[in-house]
Formats: sequence, structure tokens, C-alpha cells
Amino acid sequence: MDTPAVAKPNEAQDAQDLTDGFHLVIDALKLNGIKTIYGVPGIPITDFGRFAQAAGIRVISFRHEQNAGNAAAIAGYLTKKPGICLTVSAPGFLNGLTALANATTNCFPMILISGSSEREIVDLQQGDYEEMDQLAIAKPLCKAAFRVLHAADIGIGIARAIRAAVSGRPGGVYLDLPAKLFAQVMNREAGEKSLVAVIDPAPAQIPAPSAVKRALDVLKNAKRPLIILGKGAAYAQADDAIRALVEKSGIPFLPMSMAKGLLPDTHPQCAGAARSTVLQQSDVVMLIGARLNWLLSHGKGKTWGGAKKFIQVDIDPKEMDSNVEIAAPLVGDIGSCVAALLDGMAGNWTAAPADWTGAVKAKKDENIAKMAPRLMNNNSPMDYHGALGALRTVIKERPDAILVNEGANTLDLARGAIDMYQPRKRLDVGTWGVMGIGMGFAIAAAIETGKPVLAVEGDSAFGFSGMEVETICRYNLPVCVVIFNNNGIYRGTDTNSVGSDPATTTFVKGSRYDKMMEAFGGVGVQATTPDELKRAVDAAIDSGQPTLINAVIDPAAGSESGRIGNLNPQSVLRKK
Repeated sequence: MDTPAVAKPNEAQDAQDLTDGFHLVIDALKLNGIKTIYGVPGIPITDFGRFAQAAGIRVISFRHEQNAGNAAAIAGYLTKKPGICLTVSAPGFLNGLTALANATTNCFPMILISGSSEREIVDLQQGDYEEMDQLAIAKPLCKAAFRVLHAADIGIGIARAIRAAVSGRPGGVYLDLPAKLFAQVMNREAGEKSLVAVIDPAPAQIPAPSAVKRALDVLKNAKRPLIILGKGAAYAQADDAIRALVEKSGIPFLPMSMAKGLLPDTHPQCAGAARSTVLQQSDVVMLIGARLNWLLSHGKGKTWGGAKKFIQVDIDPKEMDSNVEIAAPLVGDIGSCVAALLDGMAGNWTAAPADWTGAVKAKKDENIAKMAPRLMNNNSPMDYHGALGALRTVIKERPDAILVNEGANTLDLARGAIDMYQPRKRLDVGTWGVMGIGMGFAIAAAIETGKPVLAVEGDSAFGFSGMEVETICRYNLPVCVVIFNNNGIYRGTDTNSVGSDPATTTFVKGSRYDKMMEAFGGVGVQATTPDELKRAVDAAIDSGQPTLINAVIDPAAGSESGRIGNLNPQSVLRKK
């Protein structure tokens, strides 16, 4: 390809007739509705952040690129537009890459933009500043990766990145911008003409009528049907149609953690409190935006009981039959598929059998009754259930607040204990179960929605991103962080039986995480009972001030790895 004509900076032209790579990138992002960039400044992108601010884009500077990347990823999930993360080259790029890979795994639309060293030096491995072939490293870990070498191609490069991030199954995209690109100068009018406004970046994908009929035929013959809603269903923002489908069918539904609130967890058809029963006893299961991965025991084994038929609604045909046979694959975007199913159910549709729905309700009521006293205790030190009971009430009273949640026991128990009432209000670790998403998710949720955020963190999980409390204070965000502090990972009571070093899973006893928030000008509170915790969270949300509550949990509370202890290999030697 011929190299486009680029004006030299020393040519005798009026500066008003010129533009450069910095401003072309900014103009291309603005043209496509990007209003916020998350990142960490440094060479070669420091000036980019300054120019972006001057152009009216909000630039949120973090203390670590992984947290900025997590913020961009969840911004994409909440808005259906690609979240933008901006990093420096090499180490900064690598820090952001974890978030990019996690975004791809979770189907969050995100673009990681990194400055990079010059191609001619990198390719000859001559030792440039932070030399690294970043494009090659990123490719296996994201949905698509592009490099722009010429200023005239910036518009096309960003357009391709946006379309790749949001079309089909969303995911992470890497965009490599070498340092020299930013300083390239060209005619302003030509530069403006080179920009691309992406039209219909995520077009509807209509399901085949025969596939819709097949799915409905399987569903209408079910004796014990179940609908499972995944975070893809929440991402689709087809909330009214999904609710109509569930209620018209009369079928019990099971929401995965980030799909909680699509219909309220208190909805009469919600089977969350009877999860084991419906997974084992159902005979037909319709998956909407949910994958049969490890979170659903791959659709087989003891969790699922006997043989059953699966209907799967997904935009990616390769997802079908990934673990078990899918009797009725329904390929298309979720909004179109659900609308087609509703049209097909028009008329005389028979609701789910009453003996099945009655059995599910009875089991759900039984389990809720068993759990209620545990969630109402006011013990000191707190156990997990008492503390979560207090937070459960907070969310019930403030259903528009956004709950961010990570940890081991803190995550696993909160999923079942805290009811959600509105869609996309629960954000957590997702498919990989990766720790460290907390502060990035909380910051982006506050910025993108303007709603109060309650981040419920295990003390171990908080350690991955805890320094971002300074970012929360710097931008004065309405974020309340609650740390379940039991002095360690899983428990704070483990000991080292052979030496003087502390056990590998223990932390400093009696740590005062609340003092961290105070150090940056926020509010720090220590809570030792569920009642104290409830009062502190209410005050934080009412004030809108950055707040961190150190919730003192019994060090003996908790179990190893929460509900996934079975994934921890057992040593043969230890068994002997």
C-alpha cells in the first residue's frame, strides 16, 4: 500500500490547517460517541490524556492499568458501547492485558489502546524504550487486534475496533498506536474526511423461523421446564421482552449472578432459592444468554440429575453443543430471539405444569424459611450471614443502587443472600471468577450510571485493587466499600506448623482498612455488628461521600474456596 501523503511539521502552513495523530484519535472517538476514557498516564500517551480532557472527553486516571481496564470492560457491559482503556507501552500494556482477556471471556465490549515502540526497531529487536511486539502478544487473548501506522488510517482503525468489540458476541479488542503516530501531522480537512462514524455496529441477527418453531415444540412438550438467564440476557437490554416471555410461559427461571434483577429475585417464578432442585429435576432447559461452562457444571454430572433436553439462545453458533447436545439451537441476538419466541407463543400457549411449579415453590419457600434466621442475627463478631443480612436490607430499600461483589465466601454467599430487583445492578467476577475487579467495576459503575455503588469485598479480593480508593476520593464518587475482614483468605485462623512465618492464607490481625480511606479524605468506619454495618452503609449512601467500612468478621468464619473447594487438587501425599 502506498504511504499516504503526510504534511511535515516544518512546512509553511497555518497551524489551523493542520491536525495530528493525537487529535485524530480523539476526534474519531468523539465522532463515535465515546465520552469517557479510563487509563494510566505516561510516555507516550501523557499528552493524549491532556488533549482528550481539553476536547471534552472525561479521562479517569487510575493507579494501575488492570483496574482501569476492568473499569473500561464493565463500562462496555453497562452501556453496550466499547469501554476505552488507555495505557503506556510494554509493562502498562501487559497490566491492561489481563482486563482485556477477562473482558473477552465475559463478552464485555472493550478497546485497549496502548502506545508502543517503533516497528522498525521492534522488528529488528534493537532495544527501543519498552520494546515489545504488543500486537502479537495481544492477538491470542482478545477478539481482534489492530495496529495503525499512518495518521490517515486512524479513523478506519478505530472504526474497525469499535465494530469488532460490539458486533456478534461482544469482546475485547486491542488497538496498537506506535509513538510516532501521535506526532504525525496532516491537513486538517483531509484528516476530518478520513474519520469514520460507525453505522449500525451491532446489527440485529434474526433467528431462522424453523429454529424458533423447533425451540417452541421442545418447550411445549416439557413436563418440568426451566429457563436459565445469563449475563448475556442482561447485556442485551431486552428486559421487557424477557420478562414477558418468562411470565407468559409460566416457567420457573434461574438467574445467573449477573442476570439477577432482570426479573426481581422475589418474583414468584424465580427459582434461585431452589437451584439444586430445578437443575436436577428439570427435563427441558432453555438457556438465554448463558453458557454451559463450569458455572453450570458443563450441563452434566450429579448437578444435573438425569437426561434432559436443552434449548440454547445465543448469538454465536459455535457455542452450541460445546458440552452437551443442544436439541434446539436458536442463533441470533437475544432481543430478536425472545421477540420471535413471544410471537410464536401468541394464542393458546399452555403455562408450565402446575405440579412442577408448585413443587419448585414449595422447595423455594422451605429454603428461604431455613435461611431467614441466619440472615437476621446480630452477632459480634459478625458471621457472613448476619453481615449479608444487613446488606440485603440495604439493597431492598435502595433497589437502584449498584452492587459490586467479589471474594470467596463473600462472593459465594452474597449471590444467594442478597436479592436484586433491577437489571444490571449486580456486577461481579463473572466467568473466570477472577479477583481484583472490585474497585475498577465500582468506579466505572458510578461514572457511567450516576447511581450509588455498594462494593462488597472480601479482604483478600480488596487487596488486588485497594489503592484505587484514592481514585474514588480524587473523583469524589458515591462509592461505599464494605470489606469483610476475617484476617485472611477463606479464614484468618490458619497456622504455620513448621516455622515462624505466618500461614500463607493469613493477614495482619485486626487490620483497619477504614484508615486507608481516611488517609485520602474519605470516610472510614469500623463496624462490629450487623446493626452497625447497616447504619454505616445507609449513612454512606445518603451522603454520597466516598466511604470504606471495615466489617469485622469472625476469623473462624468461612470455608476454603467457598463453593468451589472441589476444584482445589488434593495432594496424594497429604492423604497418606
